[in-house]
Amino acid sequence: MTANARLAPCRRAWYTLFLLCAVVFSSCATVMAQEGDNGAAASAESGSSSSEPAEGSEEATKKEEPQSPKVKQENASSSKSDDWGSFYDPNNIFCGKYDCYKILGFDYETWGSAPPTLKEITKSYRGLSRQWHPDKNKARGAREKFVAIAKAYEILTNSDKRKEFDYYRDRPDEYFQKYGSSVLWTYAPKSDATIISILLFILANVFTYYAQKNKYDKVANHLIRAAVEDWSAREGGSTESIEIRDKALAILAENREKEIEAAQSNSDTPKKKEKGPKLTSKEKREKEQLELRPICVKLVNEIDDFGAGFRKPTYKDLLVVKMVKWPYYLGSASLWWGKYAIRRMRKLELNDEEREVLTKNAVGEIAWAAASDEERATMVTLELWVSDNLVEWREEQDMIREGLSANKRKQIKKMRKKGGGGGDYDDDLHLD
Repeated sequence: MTANARLAPCRRAWYTLFLLCAVVFSSCATVMAQEGDNGAAASAESGSSSSEPAEGSEEATKKEEPQSPKVKQENASSSKSDDWGSFYDPNNIFCGKYDCYKILGFDYETWGSAPPTLKEITKSYRGLSRQWHPDKNKARGAREKFVAIAKAYEILTNSDKRKEFDYYRDRPDEYFQKYGSSVLWTYAPKSDATIISILLFILANVFTYYAQKNKYDKVANHLIRAAVEDWSAREGGSTESIEIRDKALAILAENREKEIEAAQSNSDTPKKKEKGPKLTSKEKREKEQLELRPICVKLVNEIDDFGAGFRKPTYKDLLVVKMVKWPYYLGSASLWWGKYAIRRMRKLELNDEEREVLTKNAVGEIAWAAASDEERATMVTLELWVSDNLVEWREEQDMIREGLSANKRKQIKKMRKKGGGGGDYDDDLHLD
C-alpha cells in the first residue's frame, strides 16, 4: 500500500471537520445578523417615545441640580402671594404686609453675604412682570400682583429705600416711632389751600368786627347800669353816666305828665287818685330804675363813639380794611418818633404836640378820652411821662374816686411825705 493511500482517510476526516466548522460559523453569523436587524427595528419603533423621557430626565436633572439661594426658577408657573413672606409695614411705606425680596423671588434668610445685585433684581422683575402683566394674564388677581411686583422693584432698586427697608426688617419699634401706625391714625384727605386761606381770612374779618362790637357793648352796658343805679364816681360812675341819668329823669317826668294829661282828657270828670299799698323807699327806687332803664338804653345807643376806640363797629373794623391802613399808621408813627429822636439829640425843649402825645401814652387812651379839655391841660402841665409824677397822679385819682375831700387828700399827702413815702394806702384812706 502506498503512503498516499494510507493518508487518504485522514485527509477526508480533516476535510469533513473543516466543512463542519464552516457550516457552524456561517450559521452563527446568520443568527447574529438576524438579531442585530431585530434590535435596530425595535429601537427605531421606540425612538419617538424614548425622546420625551430623555427631555424629562434633563429637566429632572436640572431640578435636582442645586439652585442659587438668591434666585428662584424663572420659568415657575405661578407666583402665589402666600410665598411672599411678611413684613411690618402698616402704612405701606414699602411693600405693605409682604416682603419686597420675596415678591421678586429672593430669600433674605438664605443668601448670606451675597445679596442679590441690581442686575439679578432687574432680571427677576422683567420675568415676573411679563408673567403677571394684566394685558397678558387674565387670571384673577393678576393686576394686584403686577402692582406689587412693580412696587417691590421700585423699592429694591432705590439704594436709600432698600437700606431703610433692610434696617426696619427687625426693628418694628423704630418703624413705629418714625411712621406711626395706621391703627392709631391716618392721613386726612388733602384740602385746597386756597379755599382754606379764604375761609380763615373771612373768619378773621368776622372776629375783628364782633370784637369791636363786644368792646362797645361792654362800655355801653356799664354806662347804662351806672346811669340807672345812679353810681357815684367812687362806685364807677362818670360825668357821662350822670348826664344820661339827668336826661332820662327829664324824659321820664315828661312822659308822666303826658300820661296824666291824656288820662284827664279822656275822662270828663276827674277821677280820684286810687290809693294803693304804700311802697317802701327800696321798692320806689326799683320801680324808678325799671322805668329809667329803657330810656337810658335808648340814650346810650344814640352814642356812636365813647372815645378811646370804644365805638360802634363799622366796615372800618374789618381786618382787610385795617391791613390796608397798617402801612399808613406804621409810616406815620415811624416819622413822628424819628422827628422826636432828632429833637432829643439836638437837646431841644418839648413842644406842645410832643407833650400831649407823651401824656396820652402815659395815662392811656381811655383816661385821656374820658378827661375834659381842662383836665387834659392839667395832665400836660404835670409832666406825667415822668414815672414819679405818674405814680403821684394815679394815687390822686384813686383818692378822688374814693370820694375823699380836698383837705383829706392834702392831709394824706403830708403824712406820706413825712413818712418818706411809706405807709399803707388803705390806712391813709380811713384817716379822720
